[in-house]
Amino acid sequence: MSLPYEIKTDGKYKFLEEGEGEPLLMLHGLFGAMSNFTGIINHFRHTHKVIVPLLPLFELDLLHTSVGGLEKYLSKFIDHRGYKGIHLMGNSLGGHVALVHVLKSPGKIKSLILTGSSGLFENGMGETYPKRGDYEYIKKKTEITFYDPNVATKELIDEVYQIVNERMKTLKVIALARSAIKHNMQDELVHINLPTLLIWGNNDIITPPFVGREFNKLIKNSELHFIDHCGHAPMMEVPEEFNKILAGFLQKLNSTAAN
Repeated sequence: MSLPYEIKTDGKYKFLEEGEGEPLLMLHGLFGAMSNFTGIINHFRHTHKVIVPLLPLFELDLLHTSVGGLEKYLSKFIDHRGYKGIHLMGNSLGGHVALVHVLKSPGKIKSLILTGSSGLFENGMGETYPKRGDYEYIKKKTEITFYDPNVATKELIDEVYQIVNERMKTLKVIALARSAIKHNMQDELVHINLPTLLIWGNNDIITPPFVGREFNKLIKNSELHFIDHCGHAPMMEVPEEFNKILAGFLQKLNSTAAN
């Protein structure tokens, strides 16, 4: 999907960086892209430094194509760019990477924002996945990400279709999906002390509402918001509502810090 923003390159890293202020760093999911966050970038670039790294989902060797491999990449990216006091946000697999990072190196993170995050439970694409060459199948699977199937534009479906029709990419998608399922974080979440915002779609089929509740129960300092008529990617499907909840959370953090 085309972006109204310039993609920057610094060494081996490709990323978006817009605005000034406290860093708001966002991580996309397995079939995600930087464009998933357009509605959020448009809003928060006026108050924050909004950063979206392009995660190397298909660039790492197979051995490191895992949640842990992506977290190492994120960690090096943060160090390389010198970001501090970060509000770290992740959707789906990106949320999982954010969780692992917060547990490994909480020092530079100020708050955590998860939306439709994996890490506890997720409905995979099913054992039959991926059917290469079957466009209708890919279309249906892309549409169930959203409450409103029209959010899955032809452009978005074509992107997914293209990925699963390259054998090596398909292997990496499977490796990442398996790594996410294998790396269950239930026992580790009690160690997260950062202020955490959970935003969940009430109609999320991939990480259903009970997953959001479970995160809320296990992460001590967390608050949970549900959005109706919304699936697995609230920041894409209902950006205005998402922005309102996120802005409220960030404002509250700042007023607490000021007291």
